[in-house]
Amino acid sequence: MTQTESQTTPPTPRSADPAADASTTPTEQPWANDTVEFANTASAPASWYSSDWRPFRNVIVCRMVPGSEDKVGPVFAYYDRTTRPQDLGVVGRILLSYEGLYLHVIERKQDPEVSGQRRGLPAFQIISEVIAPYVTPYASYWQNPSHSVAKHFYSWVPEGPVSPDREMTVIVQRMVPGSEEDIARVFAESDAGGLPTETGVTGRWLYSMEDVFVHILEQDRVKAAAVRENHESMRPAFAKVMADLAPYVSPYNPETWQSPRDSVARVFHRWTAPDWQPGDPEPVLAEEEAPSSWT
Repeated sequence: MTQTESQTTPPTPRSADPAADASTTPTEQPWANDTVEFANTASAPASWYSSDWRPFRNVIVCRMVPGSEDKVGPVFAYYDRTTRPQDLGVVGRILLSYEGLYLHVIERKQDPEVSGQRRGLPAFQIISEVIAPYVTPYASYWQNPSHSVAKHFYSWVPEGPVSPDREMTVIVQRMVPGSEEDIARVFAESDAGGLPTETGVTGRWLYSMEDVFVHILEQDRVKAAAVRENHESMRPAFAKVMADLAPYVSPYNPETWQSPRDSVARVFHRWTAPDWQPGDPEPVLAEEEAPSSWT
């Protein structure tokens, strides 16, 4: 963070993550006994996959102190259990880590530009205070939490029905800043052909944060497992895509990267609203409960 940015930061701890938005300070840590479990993919309720509905996703990109997943994950896990983010439009949350990065995927019922519901968790300042030592801004221009939200620049879903048995993987790579249009063009050309169907892709969403490229990949679970098992045999099919992306995309950390699976971020917290499914009516909030600005 530059000297100018530090001068604009409030004196009290403040998280770079805009979803950690709150106003009260608790006297204890009720999540102290919670633990984190790591996974390479994220699942969703069967009701989400029984139709063509997809959540609207925001992706937050920050830096994170390596090894601090057990400091950050339990805080969100506790408040996801004990509050009702779904009443404010948030129906899912995925926290991931990758090479010193913190990724927070917020899944909403619909685009907040349409719903007007922009807030993440209901007001609990403790989230911001607790994760502030571990989660810090990534963007060089960061001045407020909204600057941690990655830019969504491409998405694709196939026409027609897809398998209800799907999984989601988050891939992280380095990108040439400003190359979103070129990267989108390469994927659009590939997605117009048969490769997505052959590899079980049921959805793709691309995001950027300066030189960080985030690729959310949704796949048929059975086909995805087959691709992972026989990745070398699939290499020729991916060759053109990889060659076309090469001028713009590279491993985030070349020193640790050996194969494409080394670009997969690890999930350390996953929550979905247990009592909501697509098509449910929206709750009517009292005026004092109406969501405030997300930032």
